[in-house]
Amino acid sequence: MGAAFLSSWPWDNLGIFKYVLYGPLVGKALASRAWEPASPDRWLCLLLALFALRAFTYQLWSSYSNMLFLTRRRRIVRDGVDFEQIDKEWDWDNFLILQIMMAATALYAFPSLRHLPGWNTGGLAVAALLHVAATEPLFYAAHRGFHGAHLFARYHALHHSNKVPTPFTAGFATPLEHLVLGLLMALPLAGACAAGLGSVGLAFAYVLSFDFLRAMGHCNVELFPGGLFRSLPFLRYLIYTPTYHTIHHTGKKANFCLFMPLFDRLGGTLDPESWELQRKNRAGMDEAPDFVFLAHVVDVMQSMHVPFVMRTFASTPFAVRAFLLPLWPIALLFMFMVWAWSKTFIISYYHLRGKLHQIWAVPRYGFHYFLPFAKDGINDQIELAILRAERMGVKVVSLAALNKNEALNGGGTLFVNKHPDLRVRVVHGNTLTAAVILNEIPKGTTEVFMTGATSKLGRAIALYLCRKKIRVMVNTHRHRRSGLISVSEL
Repeated sequence: MGAAFLSSWPWDNLGIFKYVLYGPLVGKALASRAWEPASPDRWLCLLLALFALRAFTYQLWSSYSNMLFLTRRRRIVRDGVDFEQIDKEWDWDNFLILQIMMAATALYAFPSLRHLPGWNTGGLAVAALLHVAATEPLFYAAHRGFHGAHLFARYHALHHSNKVPTPFTAGFATPLEHLVLGLLMALPLAGACAAGLGSVGLAFAYVLSFDFLRAMGHCNVELFPGGLFRSLPFLRYLIYTPTYHTIHHTGKKANFCLFMPLFDRLGGTLDPESWELQRKNRAGMDEAPDFVFLAHVVDVMQSMHVPFVMRTFASTPFAVRAFLLPLWPIALLFMFMVWAWSKTFIISYYHLRGKLHQIWAVPRYGFHYFLPFAKDGINDQIELAILRAERMGVKVVSLAALNKNEALNGGGTLFVNKHPDLRVRVVHGNTLTAAVILNEIPKGTTEVFMTGATSKLGRAIALYLCRKKIRVMVNTHRHRRSGLISVSEL
């Protein structure tokens, strides 16, 4: 059986070249100098600006939800986002291309819309009324329809296929769903314009508020104060929360509303546990990791590859891209800020074999490690992170790259010697490699032959085996009568 009608995007195979579809609008705007106040095509600049702001709204929410140092305790679904989900949501902004085409078609079909005033307060009241009376109930009905067996399998299952909601999940749906959503979103604006009360300001305010609330509902971080809905119970039916919408994503049988739970209440689909779960998620829960990798920033350009800057870009191998260059001054300012005020913070996390692993970053950049006056400050940051991990019950802290520099702290021995009663194991790449090798040696072994034992790693393994009364024969490159020596006899 072939794919369902409008279940896939026509430009799926274009990759990054899909943005060429904005070309006709951009080209016409340039040709007519649409940015000039007297230009008859000024509406083109406004339209393009609106859709750029829409994309930016989702990006800002994505950045916020990935700022784990602010949000990790209030995350609703505790699992991390895996690469499979990131790949599936890579083209989350397809709906913006569809909807700008819809908007441009409307503006060409109704030329009077190109000459709307900047603001009309009366239009706001009309749009609000139509949103509550038309957009909300129609969306509720359409959403429940998409959860029917036939439509769900062919369309809506895609939106629910990722287990961790993110702001980009809001855009991850089929063309048919976004076509319906675009029409419903246009109803209040069309009504205000039909009443002679439309305005450019209303279009920007309504559309961006719509996107703001959709991204918020998918952000997977509880935002609303826990006592708000107890103090003002009527608000429960006027605004949904991220917890409220996440219940819909995980269960699929309740909480179908757009933004107003009132329609779930009227339709009998409101999950009665929504507000208690919201209160618990807002109170937060801090999980203690089993393993912490203590990283650091390499340089200013690399700092822009963290998930809370651009999640999709952070999931690809490091590369210097032209579009990052304008952001470099902002990243440089951020470097000075974290150097002055920040402590070690969490960057990302994942679960492996049932264990929670977190990556923490020391707020220092590569060049800091070669400044003599910065040495003590860096070690203080590392020590505070180790002691924090100790208090949390972390089992292992692994020092990355320059954090284990011999000249800086002797590969971490500075902290172990200073705090001999540490329960947390402070390790680095070499010690982990040694542990893996030692673990592979069968129990009961009495004699081991090694090559490359003159390296730091090899010497450590050899000496450890000798302390365990295991005879070690080492193949060295030193000038001796025999290339075989017994370390245990040294």
